[in-house]
Amino acid sequence: MKKPNPPALHKAVELLSMQEHSAAKLREKLRRRDYPDEEIEAALVRLTEKHYLDDEAACRRQFQYFYEESAMSVRQICQKLRQRGFSSALVTACVPEDTAAREERAAQTSLSQKFRTATPREKMKVFLYRRGFSYTTCEHAAETFLAKHPAWGIEEAHDFDE
Repeated sequence: MKKPNPPALHKAVELLSMQEHSAAKLREKLRRRDYPDEEIEAALVRLTEKHYLDDEAACRRQFQYFYEESAMSVRQICQKLRQRGFSSALVTACVPEDTAAREERAAQTSLSQKFRTATPREKMKVFLYRRGFSYTTCEHAAETFLAKHPAWGIEEAHDFDE
C-alpha cells in the first residue's frame, strides 16, 4: 500500500533543505508531486513569512556565486537564473553596472579550459559567442589568448594572402 504524501509545507521544507529554490521553482516541484494549488500557496506563504523563501535574496546570492566563481558570461548567468524561476526584472537588477573586465577574464578562463591544442581563431570566437559573450569580447579574448599562446593559433586559409 502506498504511503500518503506528507503535507506540502513539509515537502517544501525538505526541498529547500537540499537546495535553495525560487518560489516559482518550488511551486512547480510541488505541482509535479500532485499537491493541490491551495495547499501549495499556503505553504509558500508560510515559508515566506518565516523568511525561508526570499526570491530577491536567493537570486542575489546565486548571481554573485556564478559571477565570482564561474567562467560563464553574464548572459549565461541571467539565463540560468531565469530557468531557475527568478523573474527577469529580479535577475537584471543583480547585474553590476560595468561587467567588461569580468567578462574578459571569464572569456579567457573559458578558452583556457576548453582549448588545450592548436585551434583556429574563428573556432574560439564561435565557442565564446555561443556561451553568451559579446562579439567584441569574443574578438578581444581570442586575440589575447593567442598572444599568450602563439604556438596554439592555426592560421586560417584567408590569412595566407601573399
